[in-house]
Amino acid sequence: METREGILRAAAEVFDEMGYAGAGINRILERAGATAGSLYFHFQSKEGLARAVMSRQSERILPLLDSEGLQRLVDITLVWSRQLQTDVVLRAGVRLTTEAGTLGMGDAVKPYAAWAQVMEECLQTAREQGELQAGVDPVQVAEHLVATCTGMQLFSEAASTDRADLPQRTERMWQLLLPGIAVPATVVRLDLDPRRAVALLGTESVSG
Repeated sequence: METREGILRAAAEVFDEMGYAGAGINRILERAGATAGSLYFHFQSKEGLARAVMSRQSERILPLLDSEGLQRLVDITLVWSRQLQTDVVLRAGVRLTTEAGTLGMGDAVKPYAAWAQVMEECLQTAREQGELQAGVDPVQVAEHLVATCTGMQLFSEAASTDRADLPQRTERMWQLLLPGIAVPATVVRLDLDPRRAVALLGTESVSG
């Protein structure tokens, strides 16, 4: 397991730095201090390794949260916006996800669909708790959020160093979106402040 995790971490670093096309197996092996045999034993191929990195995205965020409903949904995005600045595995997973379609990887939609499912579950809970306005479709909102967050982090990457403005962009996204989906009593009590992510992460911020 330690060898597998070491290879995955090294691969995330190289994918984050160079993208999928630029990340050579030899560079990953050198970074990991591993052999080709161990890499192919655990991951079978470079694409398999990339998929393993992409599949780790939710693991870097969800275990840090204990909120429910719309606050949990907000918290996912707040922590995501902060962790993208420091967590190389999450950052590499996001980069690979945005590259997958143009590189012709099969089932490129899978990482997006996985996030949409996570967000839909939050919205379903929010609906059960009376937080959503009548007629709001959790499936449509979840897919819209995934698309919005994808574009927002790309914009932030282009506009600032290390996505420094992404937490503030995330707060503005919710300020615009919430009045259209949440009942007024919920809108006023939700905590959208980017500093909330710092408090949630505390000393548990994932960077490895």
